[in-house]
Amino acid sequence: MAYRTKTYIAGDWTGDKDLIDTLYYWNNSQRLTLSFFDAHEITQARDTSLPCSIKKSLAVRLDASKTFVLIVGETTNSLTKGSCRYCSCYNSHTANCAHGMHIDYRSFIQYECQKAANDGLKIVVLYNATHINRNKCPEVLRYKGQHVAAMYRGIDGELYWDYQSIKNAIMS
Repeated sequence: MAYRTKTYIAGDWTGDKDLIDTLYYWNNSQRLTLSFFDAHEITQARDTSLPCSIKKSLAVRLDASKTFVLIVGETTNSLTKGSCRYCSCYNSHTANCAHGMHIDYRSFIQYECQKAANDGLKIVVLYNATHINRNKCPEVLRYKGQHVAAMYRGIDGELYWDYQSIKNAIMS
């Protein structure tokens, strides 16, 4: 097995883009000390690719990763994108793929979480909220790794990203 040095970030890239963008901003900032090697720089997959092709690309990234960071938001546990069930090559009558590929009903998030758990990666679950709600986390990671609320409410009543808690979870 190759030496794992990367950090893999998974999440709802639409609904939780604010937190994902913030992590990347902190990682690229010269004045902050959150620093990780992004697994997504290894290989690219287009949204128009077949789910099986995208999952192969995800596997390459996960295989190079030592840390798996899952962003959990309102819809994380109900995402279905990536399931063969919704692929144009899937025949629901025969439950076969027109390209002869293996059928996988897991979403991209479910696939990523399962592989991270099976591969023994360091698991960090960041909740895009002020509190931890494990019911919103995919079951395979619900009680694995370190779970952290990514926000806090300041004394002024405003919401702020909890940089120190996030940094401690990812960098420890």
